[in-house]
Amino acid sequence: MTSYIAVIERTGNGYGAYVPDLPGCITAGDTLEETESLIREAVGYHIEMLRANGDLVPEPQATAHLVST
Repeated sequence: MTSYIAVIERTGNGYGAYVPDLPGCITAGDTLEETESLIREAVGYHIEMLRANGDLVPEPQATAHLVST
């Protein structure tokens, strides 16, 4: 199983999410829980589409660190 970093940001009316290692893999939802579920689905569909088109599926490269100030 491959794991990708998903960035989820609060917006003015909900949440947006994207996956840095999969350009174009984005989604938005009304709640954090909905957005997490939607980005999980989006990653699966995105990878499926890449494979169907004969494109390479990028290996995960992004990392995340919490920075405290």
